[in-house]
Amino acid sequence: MSDLESEYRLDYFEEEDFERKECTDCGVHFWTRDHDRETCGEPPCEDYQFIDDPGFDESYSLTEMRERILSFFEEHGHERIEPYPVAANRWRDDVLLTQASIYDFQPHVTSGASPPPANPLVVSQPCIRMQDIDNVGKTGRHTMAFEMLGHHAFNADPGTDYAYEGEVYWKDQTVEYCELLFDEVGVDLEELTFIEDPWVGGGNAGPAFEVIFRGLELATLVFMSLEQDPDGEYKMKDGNRYTRMDRRVVDTGYGVERWTWMSQGTPTVYEAVYPEMIDFLKKQAGLDYSEDEEQLVHRAAKLSGNLDIDEVEDMEAARDNIADKLGVETARLGELVEPLEEIYAIADHSRTLAYMFGDGIVPSNVGTGYLARMVLRRTKRLVDSVGADVPLDELVDMAAERLGYQNRDTIRSVVRSEVEKYAETLERGGRRVEQLAEEYAERGEPVPTEELIELYDSHGIQPDMVADIADDVGADVESPDNFYSLVAERHDTESAVAGGEAGDERVADLPETEPLYYDDAYRSEFEAVVLDVFEREGDDETTYDVVLDQTMFYPEGGGQPADRGTLSTDDLTADVLDVQKRGDVVLHRTDKNPGKGEFVRGQIDVERRQRLMTHHTATHVVGYAARQVLGDHIRQAGAQKGTDSSRLDVQHFERLDRETVKEIERVANEVVRENTSVQREWPHRHEAEEKYGFDLYQGGVPTGENIRLVHVGEDVQACGGTHVARTGEIGAIKILNAERVQDGVERLTFAAGAAAIEHVQSTEDDLLAAAETFDVSPDEVPNTAERFFTEWKERGKTIDELKEQLAAARASGGGDGEEVDVAGTTAVVQRIDSDMGELRATANALAEEGKIAVVGSGADGAQFVVAVPDGVPVNAGEVVGELAGMVGGGGGGPADFAQGGGPDGERLDDALEAAPDVLREVASA
Repeated sequence: MSDLESEYRLDYFEEEDFERKECTDCGVHFWTRDHDRETCGEPPCEDYQFIDDPGFDESYSLTEMRERILSFFEEHGHERIEPYPVAANRWRDDVLLTQASIYDFQPHVTSGASPPPANPLVVSQPCIRMQDIDNVGKTGRHTMAFEMLGHHAFNADPGTDYAYEGEVYWKDQTVEYCELLFDEVGVDLEELTFIEDPWVGGGNAGPAFEVIFRGLELATLVFMSLEQDPDGEYKMKDGNRYTRMDRRVVDTGYGVERWTWMSQGTPTVYEAVYPEMIDFLKKQAGLDYSEDEEQLVHRAAKLSGNLDIDEVEDMEAARDNIADKLGVETARLGELVEPLEEIYAIADHSRTLAYMFGDGIVPSNVGTGYLARMVLRRTKRLVDSVGADVPLDELVDMAAERLGYQNRDTIRSVVRSEVEKYAETLERGGRRVEQLAEEYAERGEPVPTEELIELYDSHGIQPDMVADIADDVGADVESPDNFYSLVAERHDTESAVAGGEAGDERVADLPETEPLYYDDAYRSEFEAVVLDVFEREGDDETTYDVVLDQTMFYPEGGGQPADRGTLSTDDLTADVLDVQKRGDVVLHRTDKNPGKGEFVRGQIDVERRQRLMTHHTATHVVGYAARQVLGDHIRQAGAQKGTDSSRLDVQHFERLDRETVKEIERVANEVVRENTSVQREWPHRHEAEEKYGFDLYQGGVPTGENIRLVHVGEDVQACGGTHVARTGEIGAIKILNAERVQDGVERLTFAAGAAAIEHVQSTEDDLLAAAETFDVSPDEVPNTAERFFTEWKERGKTIDELKEQLAAARASGGGDGEEVDVAGTTAVVQRIDSDMGELRATANALAEEGKIAVVGSGADGAQFVVAVPDGVPVNAGEVVGELAGMVGGGGGGPADFAQGGGPDGERLDDALEAAPDVLREVASA
């Protein structure tokens, strides 16, 4: 019996004559108006019943269905709000992609820290669930990209210290709304089943219903009312215990794609949602079925719900079972449906990519960028597999146009760039696959799943490609049906925030430090009272963390280093070495203890503060300029402000050339010359998000109901740093360097204000020094340097030619080496105290004369080169190994040419004297 059984016994069910039943096939409990029903209604307990027999009163397109449901909830008192981006890490730091409509309100609203934008509300939220990737195309119902239309109500006990309180509505009314909606679209309510399925996620839990109609889950009704507690009275399916909260959140999800499919009764959801693209891809792939084949595929679609990878232990057995029911060979069924499944997946993945790139995700090797790259590479592989002669960027653009994105040129550029990178990656990775397959073939073992995942992570090589290459060398491959889900799990969440330090409890008891640095960033002196002092024992010296009631010192945060300065009493002056913020308390690290309860005078290092303010404001300006030049997809991937220079990392799919960097610098300095006022405000976070979008959170997501916005010209960001009053105070911005720090991330290093002048002067000093060395004017340095470099290269070529001539002369008898007979071939043992290049040239020349060459040098320790003509039974690598060992080193190489050496140059002559014997021993071995 479920710990939550009583939670499912609703007054509404009793009033409407529902009955609680246990499914005779799977054993789950469900509620139904049909007292004769025996099964829960969901596959595999029942097959799809609506294909060719739509369950609604009329057929809807996706757009029409979305509007019908949104309008219904608006008519019933819900306010419609705009959807959020698919990149959930824009407003939260614990997940990457938006997977449900409730994600829009986590954690600030669900925790009660901030009020919802409306209560109750309804939203149709685009979502991406990577864990469904392996089911797409197979089950007929799974889409990785989908719209979850959710209506939500946020309830809290009266008198609680939350941003909302009171009861809006709860379980009974939620179920009633659900049935009213079904009734309005013409559903016979006796056909509905409400399956009990407790929900757990993110430290919360609650009872939930899956709402099934004619074999398809069309809605999920979650009642978030529990929170994790080791002493809680409820034990949930994740093994943890939970207790009741004083908040209750209605969290519902209506799959718009599935409702659309239900209204049309097409064989799969894909024909209902992507009709134009499915037809286009069929033509491109040359899929042309006979009437009998069409009928067989159609019948198979009704049974495809049994192919859910999450439910089926053996996918091949499940496919066999469907083939038996249809009276056809499994291989024949596969020939017909697998190309279609691939086309369905291509259509879905193209929409997923349009969502990702349309919302500004840039492919990379980490985070959302990795997931986007994974989907793109899988889609490209599917397009090639099915034989569709169409560029991938065209398919993604078709989806982007349908979704109404305005940045379609950028989307196509991103896709084209990624496809080119993928081709290069495959070429490099193919050699690694061959090597790995050969290793496992020799062992007689299949290539394991762990190796497949690593190959995909490192090289983008997909399992079927590994299988093709492995088959050529006689190796098998173990590829699980949920391979891509396993890969996605590696990259599906952000890392957790680090915990606190010792003394946290004592700090937590202190009052909030009043931040004076926001009142006047130019102010440098203040007075305060010492509330507490924490002594810290270090390796070299003792320092102190001083807590004041108020401070002008800016604590490190948002990539801006902490202020420095002093705290003074009548008796001492303590240097402030660092400033950190823990919660709402600011800790000043000092070299002396000013004393708890003392009155202190604080003095900020004015020049340091000014430089940091200048660089922080310049960071906003450079980011804005980069967006103007490169596109709206540019988002901050990291930033660090400094006194001499700063850096800004931006997400971008191409390398930045010199002309592009100069243009970014030009636009940035235009903003500086405009001398725009830098404005600050503290609006409500929902108002700010609605007005400016989630690009506000370039440097991280702030907490609290109100957030601090900084306006630098047209750039608006949530920012807690200190800034100059007008952009003209920056003076100038000089971009010092642009480099790729990781795939998909470009770093711009720049200097602003006085630091920019210092860098320009330093560069000018270097130029003048070079001009003095070359004895030319500064403007002649580039041409002079190029001329000197060209002459240097020519001299190098001449030297190499002379070395080759000298080597040839030695080989023809011009040298003084010892000649001995080894296996019927003349061997020359010679010492030449020169560099390795000359040794190699001499050895090669001797080998071309048909002689074995052993050449040694004492110019740097002891070095050897051995060359052996073709057909001579002497292994050069073995000879070098023996000789190098005599001088305390090592070496080796192939049988015809090898080199090596060691540090003991004094034993070089002894080694060369022993060389004839070594040659004969190797030849006779």
